[in-house]
Amino acid sequence: MHSTSLRVNLADTVLRRAQRNPERTALIFEGSQQTYGEFASLVRKQATLLRESGVCCGDRVGFVGFNQPAFLETLFAANAIGAIFVPLNFRLTGEELTFIINDAGIHSLIVDDALQAVVESVRKQLCCINLFSAEGTFDNWRSLIAERGASNELAETVMVHNDDVALIMYTSGTTGLPKGAMLTHGNIMWNNINAHFTFASSRDSVNLVVAPLFHIGGLNVLTLHSFSLGSTLLLMRNFDPKAVLAAFGEYKVTHMFGAPAMFLFMSQHEDFDMTDFSHVETLVCGAAPPPESLLTLYEQRGVAFCQGYGLTETAPFASFLTPEWSLKKLGSAGQPPIHSDLRIVDNNNKVLAQGERGEICIKGPNIMKGYWNRPEATAEAIDKEGWFHSGDIGYLDEDGFLFICDRLKDMVISGGENVYPAEVESVLFKHPAISEVAVIGLDDDKWGEAVTAVAALKDGSSLHLDELREFAAQHLAKYKIPLRLHIVDQLPRNPAGKVLKYVLKEQLS
Repeated sequence: MHSTSLRVNLADTVLRRAQRNPERTALIFEGSQQTYGEFASLVRKQATLLRESGVCCGDRVGFVGFNQPAFLETLFAANAIGAIFVPLNFRLTGEELTFIINDAGIHSLIVDDALQAVVESVRKQLCCINLFSAEGTFDNWRSLIAERGASNELAETVMVHNDDVALIMYTSGTTGLPKGAMLTHGNIMWNNINAHFTFASSRDSVNLVVAPLFHIGGLNVLTLHSFSLGSTLLLMRNFDPKAVLAAFGEYKVTHMFGAPAMFLFMSQHEDFDMTDFSHVETLVCGAAPPPESLLTLYEQRGVAFCQGYGLTETAPFASFLTPEWSLKKLGSAGQPPIHSDLRIVDNNNKVLAQGERGEICIKGPNIMKGYWNRPEATAEAIDKEGWFHSGDIGYLDEDGFLFICDRLKDMVISGGENVYPAEVESVLFKHPAISEVAVIGLDDDKWGEAVTAVAALKDGSSLHLDELREFAAQHLAKYKIPLRLHIVDQLPRNPAGKVLKYVLKEQLS
């Protein structure tokens, strides 16, 4: 039996906030503002539309599009009727979207205008029963809501439990096939509690979000946290350094989440020196550690950084480096949040001593329920004691601060996006000129890491980067396409035949 004290629903957060403070500003987007009362009304109406369209408790509802209020309305509306929300990466090709949509079994999909052509190109291959437009060209759900009248609002949310799934967020795997991490209502709630105890935003905060909402960082560092506090979310459709800098003064921004590349591009813009940062309390940086020069530059403007390490599977916070430590523990990913634990283990799952390198493992109420329809992958990732094995290599120093050294999974982080070499390699192997290929990440001043293809060619063949990129673009999202190409006679391998990627990195760095 479930304990009644553990009954929660993510949608209740915003709907109850609207009952108590309907006049407070919930959301600012492209110059227009919505109060909590107005936002909650739209959520209730969309929830009714989804229910009348056949969406039942446990069904999946997807959204593909750029940052906009419709994304958040769909998330809360789906949860309100006990459905599971599935955010989709707007950078994916039709082929990539088809796999994820059908793997999740999405019942109803909301699409914005910018992605309509991509979805329409594969529509016959999709399992979706309903396809709605977020902005107006076909089966516009806002118009459908208006036709039903103002009275057609969901009266009560469906009662769900702490361990019921709220979101399925897809993260690429080393096999090349994405896996859906099942995040529960409880995972989201506890992650937000951890966040609150770390960077202490308040009901009067103005939280700027420009990172993609389909990412766990964009969605659950500040966005859902903002709604849980009843503060104001300033949402931007996409990242533009000039517009972001202008927003700090215009809206008195107190908090922002971003990848190091975003903060770098902001600092390089001509408006940076005249930007009003006087209301900023904390900038939260994730995806990769920011360089000392960037931290110092912002520190000279009186701006503090809170750095975070996390994964989709940890909802996302696994550790924090709070502002007072940003320069004293430069390069560290910080300490685990209040309600989570972290340890380093060897290949036999034995806990290692301080300073010894091993796999980073995380445990707490923020750890995902598992991978959607992947029991074997779930068992590999979460051990019998409940520890999530991250696949990242690190160590703890004498003060218990985490330092990340490498990735077991060979993941490349380019511009804040996770790129998994196996997925890219499987596409590049199909090129008629390539005999064998390995994909690695090499340091890059602009993107953090550049996706780099190292290829051995078939006899008599030639290959240029532009040609390779054009070939890959037919199958891969733009951020996964190699930025560099190195031609070699053969790839270095160990006696078992495994490609030695660390040797390639040493040779090419």
